[in-house]
Amino acid sequence: MLEEFKKFLIKGNMVDMAVGFIFGAAFATLVQSLVKNIVMPPVGMLLGKVDFSNLFIALDGNSYNTIADLEKAGAPAIKIGLFVNDSISFLILGTVMFMLVKSYNKLRAKEEVVPAPPSEKTCNDCAMSIPVAAKICPYCGNKEV
Repeated sequence: MLEEFKKFLIKGNMVDMAVGFIFGAAFATLVQSLVKNIVMPPVGMLLGKVDFSNLFIALDGNSYNTIADLEKAGAPAIKIGLFVNDSISFLILGTVMFMLVKSYNKLRAKEEVVPAPPSEKTCNDCAMSIPVAAKICPYCGNKEV
């Protein structure tokens, strides 16, 4: 069983998958930073200097100035702003992944082998296979091949 496990780990697919997960996590962190630090500040400014990360509805009936105050009090809340930020992160990540997969498929399609043209054709009269270059069927003598 240990030998099978070793073979499983050494396979190229497993290493490729591990590298993909690591890069995926790093890329997700990058996208979250992009949304939080670059996309949302101008959007908040356009909407009247709103900090989306501090948009929430406290469910305990009290009022809190920031989400940090809310969390310090341990109060339950619906955190609308964080959901908006995460939704935008998801859309950006989805768009980038779509473009990567689309580019990959386009490159893969170019690499596919084009099938060779047929080397034989069928005689119209006797239905025998003959070379494409043949002008007369060697089986029946048909000249309209």
